[in-house]
Amino acid sequence: MQNIDNYDFTGKKAIVRVDFNVPLDENFAITDDTRIRAAIPTLKKVLSGGGALIIMSHLGRPKGVSEKYSLKHLVPCIEKYLGTPVQFAGDCQKADQQAAALKPGQVLLLENLRFYAEEEGKPRGEFASDEEKNAAKAALKESQKAFTAKLASYADCYINDAFGTAHRAHASTALIAKYFPNDKMFGYLMEGEIKALDRVLGSPERPLTVILGGSKVSSKIGILEHLVDVADNMIIGGAMTFTFQKALGGEIGNSLFEEDFVDTARRILDKAKAKGTAIYLSTEVVATQKFDNDAPSRIFHAGEIEAGWAGMDVAPECVEEWKKVILSSKTLLWNGPMGVFEMPNFAKGTEAIAEIVAEATSKGAYSLVGGGDSVAAINKLGFADKVSYVSTGGGAMLEYLEGIELPGIKAIRE
Repeated sequence: MQNIDNYDFTGKKAIVRVDFNVPLDENFAITDDTRIRAAIPTLKKVLSGGGALIIMSHLGRPKGVSEKYSLKHLVPCIEKYLGTPVQFAGDCQKADQQAAALKPGQVLLLENLRFYAEEEGKPRGEFASDEEKNAAKAALKESQKAFTAKLASYADCYINDAFGTAHRAHASTALIAKYFPNDKMFGYLMEGEIKALDRVLGSPERPLTVILGGSKVSSKIGILEHLVDVADNMIIGGAMTFTFQKALGGEIGNSLFEEDFVDTARRILDKAKAKGTAIYLSTEVVATQKFDNDAPSRIFHAGEIEAGWAGMDVAPECVEEWKKVILSSKTLLWNGPMGVFEMPNFAKGTEAIAEIVAEATSKGAYSLVGGGDSVAAINKLGFADKVSYVSTGGGAMLEYLEGIELPGIKAIRE
């Protein structure tokens, strides 16, 4: 397998799949350029190695061509970080001349890949029957091959640096790699993500503590079931904790929980007991009678919440208990908020966990943080450089943690 550090880019054109799915405001200004900054080392490596650069990415979930989701809005930011002009190709499928004319050191950005149904391979629009839909799928499969071949024709080598889409078998992630059997590789970001995850899942220094939050057990069943075999301790916060409290026969008032997954929670608790994995649920929670940042709050035991009240955040008393577990750990994995993080009054538990994870890291623990709200908490507090690794891949990270082989990774390793 090729490696970005030993590959000779001299005189070659590299097509690089990045994840520049960044948030834009109503004036198309980027409000958080973390993902762009994260890919810069890979892009600069190609340029400093004597190569030309073709960058491709998706942005948002457009259902066709849309000014709102055009990658042209990202050009000034990319130019700023690369320190060189960036050309723009307004049509991914008609960039032949621009790509052919690229000289070493030059950069071309392709338009949003998801303007084309071929990227994801999913037919768009309404269908009168299953027959019509299947015919559209078959036709799209053929045009997807042509779309992928066209992208591949622009370059001499392929780099996948988009961990955030590694779990998708899309044209620009899994399919294009086949056109570069001896000239495909991971970018630094992908390499870093894989190494960080493998360090936690493969041979972690123990104790390994997994901190999981968020609202739904349903979205994290695979992780819970896989990691209960791997972890020494599991801290389960957020609204997920109430499904587990329900499984233990607790009273949770109006707190959010998933009725259909109470048995699943019970099974995970039983599995943890059999494996000797310690599970820590939210024991004390901050609850309100209204889903409102300014609603008056009370603290309840998580299994003794009165009717009409709903848990909104983990309470400080419980965080203090968790702190002992986290600070005695050698490896930490954190994914998901501990409360209603989007409301400032109920973000305190999540922010406290960020501080404790940073403290544990300063004392020698290896910490991997991933998932939108966890990363947001780390960034908000300025702790991104105080944890060992911040993952950029949401869904991809979750699937990797479930033990699933990701198509974007498999395509490079094959």
